[in-house]
Amino acid sequence: MAWRIEEAVAHGEIDNTVEGRTTGRIWLAGRDEPLILSLDGDCWRDLAGTRLQFENPSPVTGPDAEALDIDQTGIVGDMTASRKNKIPTVSEEEFNTLYQNHQEIPYEWHNTLYLEWFSEINGRVVIESAGYTLTISPHEWQMDEDGEDAQKLANLNSMRDFMAQVIRRRDPEGPEPDVSGELDEFAWEERLKESDRLTDAYQEVLEKYMEDVDSEQKEAFVMGWDGLLDALADRDEAGENEFSSESADFGPDDDARDFEDGGTVDDDFDDDEGSFGNEEDHPLQRQAQELAMRAMDVVRSDGGPGTPSYQLVTNLLQVSGKLAGVLHGRGSGYEPEAGFVLAVLKRCLNWLNEAVGSCQELMEIERDPDQRAALEHLRSSAFEIRDSIVELRRELK
Repeated sequence: MAWRIEEAVAHGEIDNTVEGRTTGRIWLAGRDEPLILSLDGDCWRDLAGTRLQFENPSPVTGPDAEALDIDQTGIVGDMTASRKNKIPTVSEEEFNTLYQNHQEIPYEWHNTLYLEWFSEINGRVVIESAGYTLTISPHEWQMDEDGEDAQKLANLNSMRDFMAQVIRRRDPEGPEPDVSGELDEFAWEERLKESDRLTDAYQEVLEKYMEDVDSEQKEAFVMGWDGLLDALADRDEAGENEFSSESADFGPDDDARDFEDGGTVDDDFDDDEGSFGNEEDHPLQRQAQELAMRAMDVVRSDGGPGTPSYQLVTNLLQVSGKLAGVLHGRGSGYEPEAGFVLAVLKRCLNWLNEAVGSCQELMEIERDPDQRAALEHLRSSAFEIRDSIVELRRELK
């Protein structure tokens, strides 16, 4: 997915004084040599024909930035200093409190620096910040509105091409998959991987276009959902105010297909409790859910994404949700294929391994003996669930 390096940027420059070419140098915290940009294409009108210099007042070294190749040859994406973004008007601590309490977060609209390019080596790279100091030179050439529209369309196609590589859909010209019988664990794992790629790609697309006035159309185009794109066009032409996804005429190559008919699996099993709400919980799923709830009580709630406490809770919640999807309602008449259950259980093992690792990290830095004992109990319970899943997989096989 995208490399987001705005926090690691110390300072840099972007030069689009030659029409059709955008070059630049970007220095990152902890690195002596700058990234060298050599890109085909132009910036948006506000930066086209100018030299942009920018500086980050508080750069932070990051592992992703350290792994980037120095040679950033490729094509431009959207490059502008006037992208409109919502910026919270409260401190980070107040933001976290409001977010956790599901309260409205006050914000203001600000111009944001947005530098995006598609590198031949690293793929999509993004710098997005409203906190840089910017210096823009006078325009050496002017881009008109038609030129900007053409460049934005080219950028949109570049994003679509990149997402197609991320999703890696099955070849529509290839043979149709045989779904006449049950799929084995490995076939289901491939389907789940495809669903993961689709979910990750869509999340990235949402993050980019969610504030855009044409977000629906751009998201559908970039994701390759041409059936949905046609349906949106029909809706706009008819002047309808509401649109139901059920009315979209998705083609056989689109992703909104029922996986029972051989299409992509929609990875929404976290919500399966509603389907089996009248059935007794499976003991293993109930045990996993209780562990996830206990972990939320034990670990500190101030840990953000990437911290051991965050990883511990989210991985345990994943296990609980996925087990609910495949183990609930076994007597209701719905019986998932054994291969599908095996594939999901294998993923649960991976999440449990990550949860155990995160728990171990927390134990190593914990000084309170009671808190450490609670973490040890969490780890022990995670091992018990892991052993039960291994045994269940053995029985299914």
